[in-house]
This record gives sequence, C-alpha cells and structure tokens, in this order.
Amino acid sequence: MKPDRVSVENEIHVNPDGLPPAKRRRVERKPRTTEYLDLKAASEQCEKDEQLLDQLTAALRKKKKIVIIAGAGISVSAGIPDFRSSTGLFASLPKEHGLKGSGKHLFDASVYKHDSTTSSFHSMVRVLSHLTKNAEPTPFHHLIASLAKEGRLLRLYTQNVDGLDTSMSPLATNVPLNVKGPWPKTIQLHGGLGKMVCSKCSEISDFNGSLFEGPEAPLCKGCEETDNVRTSHAGKRSHGIGRLRPRMVLYNEYNPDEESIANVVRADIRARPDAIIVVGTSMKIPGVRNMVKDMCRVTRERKDGITAWINLDPEPTGADLRNCWDLVVQGKCDDVASLVHLPRYDEKEEETVLVDEKKYEEDVRGVKLEIEIRKTAFEANTSVKDESRDTTPVEAKPLSIENIQGMPTPSASPKVRAALPTIKPQPKQSKLAFPGTAVSTTTKTGAKNTKKAPQRKPRPSKKAPPEPPKATINNAFKASKTSSAIAATKIPAKRVYEPEPQPEPVLLSPRSIMREDFSLRPRSRVSGVDRPLEPRKLVDRVLQPTTPEQKTVRSSSPGTISPTSKPRGFASLID
Repeated sequence: MKPDRVSVENEIHVNPDGLPPAKRRRVERKPRTTEYLDLKAASEQCEKDEQLLDQLTAALRKKKKIVIIAGAGISVSAGIPDFRSSTGLFASLPKEHGLKGSGKHLFDASVYKHDSTTSSFHSMVRVLSHLTKNAEPTPFHHLIASLAKEGRLLRLYTQNVDGLDTSMSPLATNVPLNVKGPWPKTIQLHGGLGKMVCSKCSEISDFNGSLFEGPEAPLCKGCEETDNVRTSHAGKRSHGIGRLRPRMVLYNEYNPDEESIANVVRADIRARPDAIIVVGTSMKIPGVRNMVKDMCRVTRERKDGITAWINLDPEPTGADLRNCWDLVVQGKCDDVASLVHLPRYDEKEEETVLVDEKKYEEDVRGVKLEIEIRKTAFEANTSVKDESRDTTPVEAKPLSIENIQGMPTPSASPKVRAALPTIKPQPKQSKLAFPGTAVSTTTKTGAKNTKKAPQRKPRPSKKAPPEPPKATINNAFKASKTSSAIAATKIPAKRVYEPEPQPEPVLLSPRSIMREDFSLRPRSRVSGVDRPLEPRKLVDRVLQPTTPEQKTVRSSSPGTISPTSKPRGFASLID
C-alpha cells in the first residue's frame, strides 16, 4: 500500500498543463562601493566629483528620514575646541593645568578622588560653560535645525556637551530623557553643561559655573533644607547632604539615560532611515561605534539609502566598519551646509513678502465684475452621456414639454415638468377578413401608423418583436337560430378568439343534463361505469363586421341547453 500512496501523491503534484512555470528571476543588486570626495581641492574637481557632490546635496534636500550622528567637530567654527585634534582639549589641558598625562584624565570619573584633579576639572568646566554661553550656532547647526523644522530629520545623536544644538527650538531635548516615546529630535549621548545634578537626591537644576570653584563640589540646597528639618526640628540624625556636579557623562561612569537611549536607537532602526550622516566625530566610543554600524547596515539595505562620512580626517578603520560608507567627504561641515543652502528655521515669511494695502485696494478691490448668464438651447438629439449638468442656468426656467417629442429621460438636469394629458384621435376600426371575401389591407398595424411616432432618444438597437397575426376567422359559421340570451354586441377586435376543435358531442336529453349539472348529490353511475361528461361547446362572440350581409351567429345543436351561469366544475371548459 505504501508505493501506491507515494504514486498518488506524486500524481497530485504533477502539472497537467505542461512544463512547470518558470522561476521568478532574481535581480541581483550591484555591489555597493565607497566613493571619495575631497572638498578641499575645489578648483581641481572633475566631472565625477561634481556628480558625488550633487548626490550629497540631493540627499540632504530630498531624503525624508535622515539620521545625523554629530561630534565636537561641528562646533569648532563657533569657538569651542574639540577633544582629539592637535589643538583639542586633550592636547591643551595638560599644559594649562600642569598635568603629566593626557587631558583625557580630566574627563574620567576618577577626578573626584583627589582634590587636585577635582579643582582642575572645575576650572575646565567653568571655562567651557563660559565659551558655550557666548557661542552661536554654526551653519551646520542651522542646517540640522532646518531639517527638523521641515520634518525630514528622524533623529540627531549628539556627543557634544556645549548645548549649541539644543539651544535652537527645533532641536530641543528632554532632561532627563524619557524611557518611552515619543522622544525629542535631539538625543544627548553624553549629557551637557546646561544642567547640574545632585549626587544624592538626583535633583536637576540649571548649571551655575560660579559655584564650581576650588576642590570642593558645591552642596545641594535641597538636601540642606531636608537635613536641617530632620536634625533641628525632628531631632533625628543626619542622612548626609549631596554634592552638585555637571550633568555630563564621564569615562568609566554609568549613563543615567542609558535605557532611554537604547530604546530610541531600536525604534530608529525599525524605522529604516534613508540617510545616515556621520559628521565631526572620530567614533572612538564603543557605544557610538556599534550604533553607527547597525544603522548603516539597515540603511544600505534600502535601494535608495545612502550613508556619508563628513570629516577633515579620513574614515575610521576596522573590520566592523568595513563596507559601511557610500560616500566619504573630506572637508568642513560648514561648506556642506552652504552648498545645500536650506532656508534657516528662524526666517519668517512675513518679512520677505510685503503687501501695499493701498495698491491692493486700487488694483483688486476696485475692480467690478460683470457676469452675464445666457439661456442655452436644449438639444433633443443629444444623448445622456453628452449632457452636462451645467447646461441650464440656475435661474433659467425649464423648457416646455411640447418642445421635446418623447418621454423625458430621468437625469439630474435639466428638470422638465410632466406633460398635460392630450386628447388622442381614436383609431379607425379594422375590418375582419372572412372566407370568400377580399382581405382588407387595413389592420392593427395600419391603425398604429395613424399616430405620429414620438421622437425618442437614440438607444441601442434591439431585435424587432414579431408582428401579431391578423385577426381572421377560418371556420365557417353555421346558420342557427339566434338566442335572446346571447345577443350580438360590439367587442374590440383585440378580444376575438379562434375556436378550438372540439370532440363530437354526446347527445343527451335536456332533463338528464339539468339533473346532473345542478344537483348537489353525487353523480350516478350507469352499469358500474362512470358516465362520460358532455364537453361543452365554446361560445364564440365576435365582432359583427361593417358589411350588412355578414352576421354573427352561434353554432348550436338541437337538444342542448346553455345555462345563464357557469356550473361548478365547468369553468375550464367555458371561456
């Protein structure tokens, strides 16, 4: 039994129509390569460089879901130094504060272990805070704000602590960052100098640089009030007073917004951005590096996605970032912003458009408009499809029904009232043809032709119905005695019927017929067999012709009696 089942299953999957359908052709995408564009050598640009530049500017002008990962390089033109360049903070801070190692140690969480390092950290924070307050956003900052105002910026991930980006309204953020969406446009990966936080009660307040002087961190005022109430009024022991510090993330320190940032990154990856712009950063932070790698991978999977690296330094190397960029641009980010040339977010349209009210009154409001409404003639031969709903003006009176010969077709416009009843001429009576006489040429069709056919709208042609047979009588009349009960009356020719052949009547006595027809008793049997009933003859009433020699007679046989009403059970035999 098993081989039979296998054969049946194979037969089911066989295509009886012939060969199986051809497999769908797989279109292989072209391998994506990395193109390089150098904005420094603007005078030596070739045709290929112009195409790459057009590709970059078109992406920033037309893409709908742009993600920008920015570093300290975008704020250099505003007077704020970066970190890792030759003139950055890591190189200049050791000389200023007499440090033996790199200035990176001032951005480590271990600065609060020693008074000397704490004092150096506080002095650096005061200088940076003063610089950021006096600095203004750069052209690239305005480019990002314009993208946010146009609704084409999906997210800005900034590593800067200067707060130049968040100072613009389209790029405002939340501190602390909310765990669930919706999230702001700007995500601060390392905090900022705009806020300070208490290490004990976690209260957040605006940053005040004058408080950070010397090796000791300032006390939290909220904790002081709470401790004073607890010890002085309640008589309880002190729980300690917290210290204030800038709300910025240092090396080897826990990020308080870590969970929220992870949720935002996952949501943006699911959104599948169509452009990734990494600008002004060296991507030395492992978390930022992994985020860029994942976003670039998702973006390059899109057919229209593009990933770009914009920096004065070459792109970072490493196996994890291999085949990560579509375009590597070496140049200043402000030059890219000037080439894209988007309108600034704070530009008002009212300032560019000026309207002279007096001139507007004279040119526009002083013009008199004259409108003429004409009555259009209604064409009876136009079809329903050719009719327009605006052929008849609103105030125009409807046309009379006499101008339209035919039934008006229901439509939205024009509205025509129903026609009044008119007296129609009576058609002439047709003549009947009898055997032995000449057949009259005047028939019902002739009577119909006397009436003028109404003009109807053209309709699809249909098969003409067959003409009714002529009203003729083929059977000859028998001369019989006329009865007063059935008198010759004039009936319309439409009600003339041709007699059907009837079987030979069985002659019975009149008394037996009356007894059987009008008796309420059951019918009697003759010699054990049912007596056949007498079939009645149909009474033909015809129209008496106009010729005087023809008369309408009734065929009857002697010995039969016609009742004045139809007996019960004989309705099917009498017309």
